Amino acid sequence: MSAVPSGVVTPVACCQLALSVGDLDGNRAAAQQAIKGAAAAGAKVVVLPELANSGYVFRDTAEASELAEPFDGPTVTGWTEMARRHDLIVVGGICERDEGGRLHNSAVLVDADGVRALYRKAHLWDAEKTIFEPGAELPPVVDTAVGRIGVLVCYDLEFPEWVRTVALRGADLLCAPVNWPLFPRPEGERPAEVVRVQANAAVNRMFVAACDRTGVERGVSWTGGSVIADPDGHPAAGPLPTYEEGMVIAKCKLGDARDKRLSARNDVFADRRPDLYRSILQSVVRTDSRTS
Repeated sequence: MSAVPSGVVTPVACCQLALSVGDLDGNRAAAQQAIKGAAAAGAKVVVLPELANSGYVFRDTAEASELAEPFDGPTVTGWTEMARRHDLIVVGGICERDEGGRLHNSAVLVDADGVRALYRKAHLWDAEKTIFEPGAELPPVVDTAVGRIGVLVCYDLEFPEWVRTVALRGADLLCAPVNWPLFPRPEGERPAEVVRVQANAAVNRMFVAACDRTGVERGVSWTGGSVIADPDGHPAAGPLPTYEEGMVIAKCKLGDARDKRLSARNDVFADRRPDLYRSILQSVVRTDSRTS
């Protein structure tokens, strides 16, 4: 595990963009301009939205296939060039076509050395199930120049077991490209998606950066709400308003995520009781088999 000296500050940015389905050139240009702006603001880690190359609301699989590209295609190549030029790390989502022609809702982590990780979304949301092949591997946790970074995509954040796999493998920062559809909520309440990001950060004592998009695409409005949460679960930056394009940036002491203590006698990892959880899981499995 790479060392993160205590007290070292790493600026982390989420770039909330207005993207357009099908506008590959426009989306790539918007992302590169956002990376440039984040670098000028001092960011060392830049997070972009889910499916940042293609847009999200596809008419059908054929349209998604036309917009898909390999993980080392022009979008990611451009991000890598920006990472190299500005000496930073970029995490962003793409519509990916694999070597077998299958489509994936994917995210990459790139730095000056190139693509360091490719993650294919394991938990597909709604119509995504009709277009994408779900990922079948654990989310990556990558040693980088600033610390250990994990990667998930959007709906993956709804599954605490999946987030915990990242934390247990030593992630200091979890980066999540997201596209959160806008749902009604009570007056004055934060989006539930933002609340879950804060909860994931708090229960795992790690930083979480979730980057959403904004605007309206084929009748779908987006939540916005890009946010960076600290290991106490508090927003270190954001959330951004729903219809605002822009950037949130937080000065994160990623080394703080290595300390899992809550008090002199409590540690969120050391206090775990996996022996009990295993019996609960086995009970659930047995109950499901009897009722199916």
